[in-house]
Parts: sequence; structure tokens; C-alpha cells
Amino acid sequence: MDTILACLFIGVLIPSVLAVFGTFSRMRQFGAIDNKDPRGQSAKLEGVGARAVAAQQNAWEALAVFIAGVVAFSLQGGDPEAASTWALVWVVARIGHALCYLANLDVLRSLIYFVGLVAALALFFV
Repeated sequence: MDTILACLFIGVLIPSVLAVFGTFSRMRQFGAIDNKDPRGQSAKLEGVGARAVAAQQNAWEALAVFIAGVVAFSLQGGDPEAASTWALVWVVARIGHALCYLANLDVLRSLIYFVGLVAALALFFV
């Protein structure tokens, strides 16, 4: 279970790191951060900054599915080794997904997204 908790922690860090990247992108593109309307300013980002914001949003969405999988696993008392493996696969996939988003590698990003989704859903059945 320690591995799964570590993966949950990393899963929370991923969108947070992407948010910091998006903030720096807003500063770089606009010269200042509009803290009164950060979402409006983020919506005007272009290039890697816009992709960072999109990656952050996707990371939060994926985290919800992963958390549901962890809860389902915990309630069923399944195989902890298998669950740990799937959780690690999910973390690697989510990091890869974020990097592909930033690098604008759309096809690879979609494939990696699918791997992460399968890993999160597998937690319901281990």
C-alpha cells in the first residue's frame, strides 16, 4: 500500500507542477500574471503555455479516475502487488502524457493516455 500512496502523492504533484509551468508561461507571454482572472489569462495562452494548461486540466481529470480505482481496490482488498504495479504504470504514463503534451506529440500522448486509463481501471479488478 505504500507504493500506492506514493503514486497518489505523485499524482497530485503532476497537475501542480504543470500549474507552475503554466504560471511561468503566462508571465513570459504576457509580462505579468493576472491573478484577478488567471483562467481568462490562461485561455489566451499560445504554444507550450496553452499545452501546459491543457495538460494540467487533463491531469486533474485522470487523477479522479485513479483515485476511484484506488478506493475500489482498497474496498475489495485485492492483490497489493498487482495494484502497486498498476499504480506505477499509471504514474509513468501520466508523466509521459504530460511530457508529450508539452512537446506537442499528440499521437504518442493519446497512446500513453490510453495506457494510463487502462492502469487506473485495472485497479477496480485486481
